[in-house]
Amino acid sequence: MIRTDGSFDTAIPFDHREIVIEKHDDVYVVGDVHGCLDALETLLSTLEITNEDLVLFVGDLVRKGPESRAVVDRIHESPQLLSVRGNNEQKLIDGDASLPGFGSTAYEIMESFPVAIRWDGGLVVHGGLDPGRTIAEHSVADVQTMRAPDGDGYDGPFWFGDYNGPPRVFFGHTVLDRPFESEWAVGLDTGCVYGGTLTAYDISRQRFVSVDSNGHVDRSDDKIVATDDRLGVNHNG
Repeated sequence: MIRTDGSFDTAIPFDHREIVIEKHDDVYVVGDVHGCLDALETLLSTLEITNEDLVLFVGDLVRKGPESRAVVDRIHESPQLLSVRGNNEQKLIDGDASLPGFGSTAYEIMESFPVAIRWDGGLVVHGGLDPGRTIAEHSVADVQTMRAPDGDGYDGPFWFGDYNGPPRVFFGHTVLDRPFESEWAVGLDTGCVYGGTLTAYDISRQRFVSVDSNGHVDRSDDKIVATDDRLGVNHNG
C-alpha cells in the first residue's frame, strides 16, 4: 500500500527487499535476459560497473535462451547484481517448467530472489501493478504476470498506459519494440532473446542504454508492443 504522501506502507504482501540507492554511485535496472549471457556481459561491460554501483534485474533471467544456468550464476556471484523473481523463475520453482542442468543450487538461488525491490519512490517488479488496486491488494502472481488487468494479454489495454503512481515502477514481462518511459513507469523488456536488444535504465542520468542481441527464439509481431512517445502505448498488431 502507498500512503498519500507517496511513501510505502510496510504491508507489502509478498517477499521484497528494500535498498537505499543513495549508497551507490550508479544504479541501473535491466530488462529480461532469458539466458542471453553474451548480451548480458556486453551490457555490463558497456555500463562499466564498479564495486560502488548496483544493477537490478526485472526477472526472467532464465528460459528460452541458451545459457540460463550461467546467467543465474553470474547474478548470484556478484554483490553488485540483484534480481527479482520473474514468472519464468517461478515456473521452474513450482515445477511448471524444467531446464536441463538445473540442480538444487540453481533452484535455491532463484528462490532467494525477492518478488520486488523497493526504495524511496521506486519499485522493481517483473510484470507490473494494476492501477485500480493498492499494492497490498496484489498477489505474487499479480506482480509477476501483470500486463492487461482489464483486457486480454497482448490485446491490451496495458497497465502502464494508465498507471499514475507513486511509486515509479520498473518492469519487464511485456515485450516492447523499444524501451518505454513515462513519469511513473519504465518498461525494459526489449526482446533480447527474440533478436531485439538488452536494455538498462540509468537511474541517476535518466537514460536508456541498450546493446544488440543475436536472438535465439522467433516471436510473432502480435506479441510485441509498439510504444509511442506521444500517445503512451500502442499495440502494433
